Amino acid sequence: MTGEPDAHAAAPIRERLPDGDLVGARVAADFAAPLARALDDRLTGYLRLEPGDALLGVGGSEAVITVESGVPVLAYDAGNAGADADDADGPAALAALAGTTPVRVERYRLPAEALASLHDTEVEGSDPFRVAPGAPARELAGDDALAERTREAAPAERRDAAGDHDALAAFLADEERVEAVRREARAEARARAEEWDLGDQLAE
Repeated sequence: MTGEPDAHAAAPIRERLPDGDLVGARVAADFAAPLARALDDRLTGYLRLEPGDALLGVGGSEAVITVESGVPVLAYDAGNAGADADDADGPAALAALAGTTPVRVERYRLPAEALASLHDTEVEGSDPFRVAPGAPARELAGDDALAERTREAAPAERRDAAGDHDALAAFLADEERVEAVRREARAEARARAEEWDLGDQLAE
C-alpha cells in the first residue's frame, strides 16, 4: 500500500537490528582482543558486550557495536531503551563501557544487506549512534595501533571520521558522573575487601 510510512524503518535504531548468527562467545580481559578478532575476521554483524560490573552482579547493562567487514559503525546501550536512551548512544555508549573489563563478548554474523538500512548515512536517527572507525579500539582498549589499523580498513569516506565528539573527553567532562563512578567503585572495593577480610588493608 502506498502513502503509508514503513513502521520498521521508523522504529528506533536499537529496535531494528536483526538477530544474527552466533559465531563465538568468550569472556575477555580487555576489549582489544575481541575488536582485533572482528577486524581480522572481517566480521559483518555485531558484537554484544556484557561489561564486568554486570558479570559480577553489581549492575551494568549490555552494549552493542555493529561492524561492517570488522570496522565499527554504530554503538548503543542495549539495555537502555527508555527515556534516557539518547544518553547512551554512539560516543556516550563507548564512554559508559570504558573501564568495565572483564567483558563477555558475543560475536554475531549478519549479511551486509541486513545492516544496510542501519548503516546508511541518510537514515534518519542513525547519526547519534555513529562512532569513528577507530574509536572503540582507542577509547575502550587504549590501543592506538589497533585504532589506526581499523581506520585504514574503513571505507575511504569514513577514514577521517572523528565522530561528533570524543567519548572519553565527554565522559571526563561530566564531573558529577565521574565522581559517582568513583564512589561506586570505592564502595564496591570496600564491600569486597570486607568480604575477604581485608578491610584493614584498604586505604581511603
